[in-house]
Amino acid sequence: MIFNPDIVQNYMSDCTLCPRKCHANRLDGQKGYCGQSAELTAARAALHFWEEPCISGTQGSGTVFFSGCNLRCVFCQNHDISVGNYGSKISENRLAEIFLELQEKGAANINLVTAGHFLPQVCLALQAAKEDGLSIPIVYNTGSYEEISTLRLLEGLADIYLPDLKYYSTELSTACSQAPDYFVKASAAIGEMLRQTGKPVFDSATGLMKRGVLVRHLVLPGHVGDSKKILRYLHEVYGNDIYVSIMNQYTPVTSSAQLSELSRRVADDEYARVLDFAERIGIEQGFLQESSSAEECFIPPFNGEGL
Repeated sequence: MIFNPDIVQNYMSDCTLCPRKCHANRLDGQKGYCGQSAELTAARAALHFWEEPCISGTQGSGTVFFSGCNLRCVFCQNHDISVGNYGSKISENRLAEIFLELQEKGAANINLVTAGHFLPQVCLALQAAKEDGLSIPIVYNTGSYEEISTLRLLEGLADIYLPDLKYYSTELSTACSQAPDYFVKASAAIGEMLRQTGKPVFDSATGLMKRGVLVRHLVLPGHVGDSKKILRYLHEVYGNDIYVSIMNQYTPVTSSAQLSELSRRVADDEYARVLDFAERIGIEQGFLQESSSAEECFIPPFNGEGL
């Protein structure tokens, strides 16, 4: 697909990019549910070493953290940018330059974190950067509360999808993210991602992922049962067509205190039960985390680096 600047006008004047369908005229300065107008806003663009090994490798993933979010999870570790909306305004041309600068620094890939509400502008920047020599894989890193029609803008541009599958339970997704339809939307989105990329492809020399879908699931304290339902779903529907990352980095933040069960870290035995279940049902392609991942030092500084 060839994009022209009209794509921003078409999508931003009456925003229905995500399932919130807030209809904000973001071109006119109105802010959508995501907290953003049509001006591209980002908080950091730098090499990031804390993704899964097949994403970060040894050289780091060239990660751009965009401001705003359509989920605003109460336990979000990136709260300052997802809800606080910290960030700097940048043009589409500048974003294209950033992609090329990250490639020059040796990034394994370009990693777009929570970019869905800016996707028309991001697609223009990716198109321009590719015309100027951007050749490393593009990773779309998302909470998965997406519309399939929006994801299709990325067809031919994104090589790797790094989606979350956060909740199975409607009650949990409502309490944590005010999104009762989260599982319905996210599971459909993951299906579209796999349609676009096909089965995982890795570089035989480096072990880096070149194409495919790697689904992340963050285990939440007190909700082992929900994690098991998600893992069973992923395995029964996708089998070895995807990779699964079972994450143990849940870190309580101030806003999560409103839900008492989320005011603590995941107990070792809770995470062990989830891993045991994954092994028992036959999940073979995946990643796990050490308990030391649940530290705030794994949260990058959102200081405008690289913008």
